[in-house]
Amino acid sequence: MTDPASPWLVVNKHRPLSPADYVPADLIQPNIALAVSGESAQLNSTTAAAAEQMFATAAGDGVTMTLASGYRSYGTQVATYNSYVASRGQAEADTASARPGFSEHQTGWAFDIGDGGGACGFQPCFAEQPAAVWAKANAHRFGFVVRYPWMFHQITGYYYESWHLRYIGVEAATDMAAKGIATLEEYFGLEAAPGYL
Repeated sequence: MTDPASPWLVVNKHRPLSPADYVPADLIQPNIALAVSGESAQLNSTTAAAAEQMFATAAGDGVTMTLASGYRSYGTQVATYNSYVASRGQAEADTASARPGFSEHQTGWAFDIGDGGGACGFQPCFAEQPAAVWAKANAHRFGFVVRYPWMFHQITGYYYESWHLRYIGVEAATDMAAKGIATLEEYFGLEAAPGYL
């Protein structure tokens, strides 16, 4: 749960990446619909393969899904986080943006989805869009969980992000779904991480 190359890695406000500037060795651009370019269009190879299967199955069910944000380097996180702090202050920034070295996006195991039309992108109303509804019901079949579920921010440290999917493998994701366990912290028996230490 501390190895960045493991799909069972848990990164949260109590568990930073080590090393802080970790870069996955196998970043690739998956063959899926992209709403971004550059580094944010990349995932690690395992996540990319699972995403390709999931997006294809969603499309077969008539649901459009796009990759809205994938990998984020440490440098990108520094810039993003600092811009949040500058515009909103640190307390509010910490609820909306991970501090550098504390983001699942840096691992290559996580990404954000969109619906191809921009409806409610990165907003609470995205939860009602077909892409988010489909992902919530089906993502576990491909090894993904909605990492920051509704009303679990006191455990995960983040408010509901219906767009943020995290790869943990089909067996673990299906087990979580079958047992009704909502967070990785609960699944792996880790302490809640509502804020930075």
